Amino acid sequence: MEEDKVRGKAEASGWPARAWRLLSAIRSESPLIQCITNMVSMDLMANTLLSAGASPAMIHSADEIPDFTPHARALCVNVGTLSADWLPAMKLAAQFASQSAKPWVLDPVAAGASGFRLKACLELLELKPTVIRGNASEVIALSKASLGPTKGVDSSHESTDAVEAAKSLAQASGAIVAVSGAVDIVTDGERVVGAHNGVPMMQRITATGCSVTALIAAFVAVDPLHALEATVSALSIFGVAGEMGMNLAKGPASLRMHLIDSLYGLDDAVVHSRVTITSFS
Repeated sequence: MEEDKVRGKAEASGWPARAWRLLSAIRSESPLIQCITNMVSMDLMANTLLSAGASPAMIHSADEIPDFTPHARALCVNVGTLSADWLPAMKLAAQFASQSAKPWVLDPVAAGASGFRLKACLELLELKPTVIRGNASEVIALSKASLGPTKGVDSSHESTDAVEAAKSLAQASGAIVAVSGAVDIVTDGERVVGAHNGVPMMQRITATGCSVTALIAAFVAVDPLHALEATVSALSIFGVAGEMGMNLAKGPASLRMHLIDSLYGLDDAVVHSRVTITSFS
């Protein structure tokens, strides 16, 4: 028992260094991240990637995917404003990413809200995403492959309610599963890690969840062999930027601005003093 505590403390002390190392890699390498996302999130998602040091490309035409996707370092697919016209492009891009051995991240927005949406998300799951990032209700819906009550893009569950569903989904899909909430939960089906950074007002800004999914894609792009560690690092870094931004904000609109500025300005000292990641198992 005492050995577990010592190991946990040692691991916790190493997370800030890992998060800073990955953020520094993004800033130096500027990985190209292709985003097929909803029309609400494009602006904030692109600016989040730019402020972190990555290079966003909001390419969603199926005509361009064969030429473009193999050259991206990672792909982010978000089904927020899903339509029958966009779904084939999402599938095609996921196929090209997989064939090119590039990581891709799925954001199954409101997965359980309709039969069409759930079916589309399950079809995308078959294309083997590297990471799945959603709220608790979305992860539970995918894990159970069932329709259920949602609050649009919001969750009617806490992240901790979805730990077992996330582990089950990770085991079934082979993906890292991240559940956003007051504590962001990340699992590979066995290990469970929590990122404790962030502020509640971030939930009052549309597309913050979409944007952190894109940031996860950038982090995984620079360390694809350690997708769990990259995912939880991205969530924590985004949360730290939110905390820093909240110190200057007067409300959601100004927090949005200061969030982007804070992400751009994060330095070694801030990351090491603020990143809070713990292992649950």
